[in-house]
Amino acid sequence: MNGKGTRVTSTRTKLERGRGALGPALELVHTGRAPTRAVLTAELGVTRATAGAVAAELEALGLIRVDSRPGAAAGSQGRPSHRLTVDDTGPVVLAAQVHADGYRAALVGLGGRIVATAPGCEVIDADPAQVIGSVVDVGAQLLRESGRKCAGAGLAVPSAVAEPEGTALNPLHLAWPVGAPVREIFAERVAAAGIEGPAFTGNDVNLAALAEHRHGAGQGAQHLLCVATGHRGVGGALVVDGRLHSGSSGLALEVGHLTVNPAGRPCYCGSRGCLDVETDPLAFLSAAGRTPGPEVSLLQQSRDLLREEYGDAAVRGAAQALVDRLGLGLAGLVNILNPDRIVLGGLHQALLAAEPDRLRAVVADRSLWGRSGGVPILPCTLNHNSLVGAAELAWQPVLDDPSAALRAGAAV
Repeated sequence: MNGKGTRVTSTRTKLERGRGALGPALELVHTGRAPTRAVLTAELGVTRATAGAVAAELEALGLIRVDSRPGAAAGSQGRPSHRLTVDDTGPVVLAAQVHADGYRAALVGLGGRIVATAPGCEVIDADPAQVIGSVVDVGAQLLRESGRKCAGAGLAVPSAVAEPEGTALNPLHLAWPVGAPVREIFAERVAAAGIEGPAFTGNDVNLAALAEHRHGAGQGAQHLLCVATGHRGVGGALVVDGRLHSGSSGLALEVGHLTVNPAGRPCYCGSRGCLDVETDPLAFLSAAGRTPGPEVSLLQQSRDLLREEYGDAAVRGAAQALVDRLGLGLAGLVNILNPDRIVLGGLHQALLAAEPDRLRAVVADRSLWGRSGGVPILPCTLNHNSLVGAAELAWQPVLDDPSAALRAGAAV
């Protein structure tokens, strides 16, 4: 082969390698792990020229911005590097969440940034199409008002979602029938609203864990356990090496049905004393002797009670009882899963803030791995993390292959 042919082959190889790095590069910027082009070069293991070409192509796609005037970070040495950020005027995805008290829609950009959001209260009846239609309509209005391009849509629901069917297997705190085809309904409503891109559906706590791992308190964890209680019930999720552990059919980590009080309250699952009914907002309000009102959600009522009346003996006693039961459940999970970090969301996050030493002591005392060194227990840090996680589902095709995903969206 002559020298010219060698150069052509070399150029083609570099180009193909660069295009193959688009997805990994975008994920590094998306998760904040590549704030500069120098870091991107090191993380990808490519030449500076290839990293520069990759960054330029992502910028041309409207996904990131490359600072045209490189600067050195304070205290750093060596050649200044171009800063990389997500493009805050670029595409968004529609994120939707259904919960026991209604729904919330949001537009979420790369980097987990919530661009716009709108809540809605609605009585959730037996037909999931009603509330899913409502949240999609609100999301479509947000899109129209924003004028932004949409890359897809994701929905978080308070139920295990069976794979590959996309059905709500156990919506215990909703009136939906078992096996409701929520993914199919969501996809149909998204298409009918003229929203571009694919549509996805997942369990709300799974998605919260994914969001916290990519953008919040779980960043850097190799085995992240997330346990949370929102409006009703308790959910759990495990992220291993950056991927959700969903089991053989999407149903792993139903932690709400661990027994933590054998003589406790009857659970919707048919058992008794489950984490689901012993450590959720209704359990806390009941233990504190408070009658829930209709004005705001059970979760908000519980948070307000902890914040405003923790000096009351009944409130403090109820919180400590829930902390002990939560700690018992977490200790069992630590023994089984051996996570390197635990993040707590919803009411559990507020209980951790109220009684941090007590909760950590219970987990350490009742778990083998806790006694041997301790597992960090942290509060979730993202607002609306289930929504951000739903957005992650919709962003994933773009992260996998940015140019192909955006071309497919443009062709819709």
